[in-house]
Amino acid sequence: MSNPSATLQVVEETLQSLIECLIDGQKGFQKIAEQLNDPTLKHYFNEETLQRAEFHGDLESVLHHEGIHDINESGTMKASLRRVWGEFKANLGGGDQSLLHTATKDGDVAIKMYDEALKKDLPLPVRQLLSTQAAHIQLFNEYITTVHNIGK
Repeated sequence: MSNPSATLQVVEETLQSLIECLIDGQKGFQKIAEQLNDPTLKHYFNEETLQRAEFHGDLESVLHHEGIHDINESGTMKASLRRVWGEFKANLGGGDQSLLHTATKDGDVAIKMYDEALKKDLPLPVRQLLSTQAAHIQLFNEYITTVHNIGK
């Protein structure tokens, strides 16, 4: 059996990284929703913003349950730069399509991070939570990509 403190450290590092990713997604989707012209897409992105916040809260709860209270609540610089670039392209006339393309790029990053997290030796309840969240994020990205014909 693995060392409990080593397992806790892996869980903490993994969930901290995913929390940052979810915060990036939440901020990004909120910004995209504000700029979208299509009211249905705007609503869809606002809903996804709330979903990412809920996922973030779920992961924080796991960390709090494990006695970890110092949680990094900021996103990443790289995601901020992607959002600025997406806004710039949209302002140059790319419109909703450019914003959706930016969203799928952010989604790709999240999917990759969840895939990497699920390769780690995590306790079953944490693994199940991450699998559920990853499946939702994958479906969101597939919807944007296929329904709105966003090339990657």
